[in-house]
Amino acid sequence: MRLMGSIHPFPPRQTEEEPPVVEAAEEPPALGDRAMDNLRFIRETMERASSFTAVPGWGGALMGVTAVGAAFAAMQQTSRNTWLRVWLVEALLAFVVGAWAMDRKARASETPLRYSGPARKFAFGFAPPIFAGMVLTIVLSKLGLSKLLPGVWLLLYGTAVTTGGMFSIRIVPVMGLCFMVLGAAAFFAPASWGDWFMMAGFGGLQIIFGFVIARRYGG
Repeated sequence: MRLMGSIHPFPPRQTEEEPPVVEAAEEPPALGDRAMDNLRFIRETMERASSFTAVPGWGGALMGVTAVGAAFAAMQQTSRNTWLRVWLVEALLAFVVGAWAMDRKARASETPLRYSGPARKFAFGFAPPIFAGMVLTIVLSKLGLSKLLPGVWLLLYGTAVTTGGMFSIRIVPVMGLCFMVLGAAAFFAPASWGDWFMMAGFGGLQIIFGFVIARRYGG
């Protein structure tokens, strides 16, 4: 008797599948690093937006040149009244040159002075010491103490530049401090040195810092 049996095929051999290769993903930047970068960007943007950058460079240097000429002219005067007139004319000329150069630089950067918040802050910081200098000029002249005016002018102009410069580029307050030091020194020097101090400040310092501002921050 022939035995017929069912033939069952062997089940296929199970092989271990190799795990899929997973590429290592690049680690995202740390949250703290991204936050610091964002804060740095925001701070730099706010500094640029809140700084008055229209301080004239070449215009400031030109103001210095006219001051040197005024100093030599003042030295030739034989009376205090004519000496005072020379410096008052120079002050008016410097104001016109500075205002023209400032407006020109502001227009070039498309930031009109009238609508600029930093410009108003600069003006509010700059104006009070200048006003004080005008009042003291009248008072000291009437009292016959015009020999004190070089120190007063240098000191208060330096104060104006320093306070107004707090809303401007960093080099401006430095220039103001130099004027203040020079003005303080003028009070303790002989009165005959007044025009030399004026030449060193309104002439020399103005020319030096004007060139630096022009080269680093534009005309």
